[in-house]
Amino acid sequence: MIEIGEIVIAFLMLGGVIVGALIGYPLGIIVGSIGVFSGIVIFGPIPTFEILYSRVYEILMNYSLLALPLFVFMGSILEVSGIADGLYDALYGAFGKLKGGLAITSVIIGTILAAAVGILGASVTMLTLVALPSMLERGYSKQLASGSIMAGGTLGILIPPSIMLVIYGPMAGLSVGKLFMAAFIPGFLLSALYCVYIAILCIFKPSLGPSIPEDKQLSPLENLKKLFVAMFPPVILIMSVLGTIFLGIAPPTQAAAIGALVTVLMAIAYRKLTLDILNKAMIQTVKITGSVLFVAAMTFFFVGIFIRAGGGEVITRLVLSIPGGRWGILFAILAINFFLGMVMEWIGVVFILVPIFTPIMIKLGFDPLWFALMMCVALQMSFLTPPVAPAIFYMRSAAKDEWGVSTLDMMKGIIPFVGIIIIALIICSIFPEVILWLPSKMLGG
Repeated sequence: MIEIGEIVIAFLMLGGVIVGALIGYPLGIIVGSIGVFSGIVIFGPIPTFEILYSRVYEILMNYSLLALPLFVFMGSILEVSGIADGLYDALYGAFGKLKGGLAITSVIIGTILAAAVGILGASVTMLTLVALPSMLERGYSKQLASGSIMAGGTLGILIPPSIMLVIYGPMAGLSVGKLFMAAFIPGFLLSALYCVYIAILCIFKPSLGPSIPEDKQLSPLENLKKLFVAMFPPVILIMSVLGTIFLGIAPPTQAAAIGALVTVLMAIAYRKLTLDILNKAMIQTVKITGSVLFVAAMTFFFVGIFIRAGGGEVITRLVLSIPGGRWGILFAILAINFFLGMVMEWIGVVFILVPIFTPIMIKLGFDPLWFALMMCVALQMSFLTPPVAPAIFYMRSAAKDEWGVSTLDMMKGIIPFVGIIIIALIICSIFPEVILWLPSKMLGG
């Protein structure tokens, strides 16, 4: 029997987090403060700080999280390696003659960078600087140009190696390697759906995405040569990380170390690696990793207090009472996931929802690996939708004022792509093999 006090505590704690996030306070400080205050009021100071110590120690000592700084370092080095410039030039020639070809190119580059970088900010920023001015010069719709860049760039948080998957695995008790493999096909499915949408839109409205002039188009042989040269480095990098995981040669943590080494060698080959760049990459790695781990530790502590105070049982009973059977419950959870993603950082959403909802989904007979990817695909919408919308913030900070792309253009540009994500969720619901097939083929578990 759930006490009235437990219901009040659960909703006060969650409500406090949502209100604090809407006001704009840093998420780590919000959840940490609410956790400490609630714990002292409910349990007293000594038990509260014992929970704080044990939960923070547990999360920071998790072996899987060693991959986090290595993947962040990979992304930081790749920002200066020149790989995005070379890819854009090559794909520009291959797809530029199509209506909407440059927007399709942006999505494809975002997909490739996602499989090499794994950091949302790096992908969106690089695409904004490289692709946006080129599309605007050729008369592309500002909304289509910005929407395709943000949609393609956010794939970096889904397609492995993804920081989100590295964080999600320990929270749900799932193999990070299997999460990587499970995310691969849904990520490419989203990319393909984005490209199909752009192509169809520009067939009916060619003025939104005109093709490049014929006098600037290269021969098929020249395009093929440029494409091979540009694709070789990222393919080597992707195979060094994902290939070693899939073949069972190395777990994600060791594969991340291999990828970091290959990235440094690639930067040296491009003659872009200097002591100053290396120093900046390491500082950025420490800042991002420290920020993520601080939010992770505080949120993990908050969840510990929340569950011990009976909040987990309150939410479980509430969720199980949702009409529509287990599918109604699933889509209600995805809607909660989407709403929280609109008002707070994805790290907090993962740490708050995953420990509470994963056991419920297992109880209802859903595969936890499949459910994990449904949650991650749904979170793609939260990266694009205000008020938080990290993709818009990254693009707004990278886009120059003289380009004339407003925040409203960006917001309008992402609306169709949010609809496409919903279509991808429906496809993954009808055909769960989209998520589960590749992990079942892994060697070495």
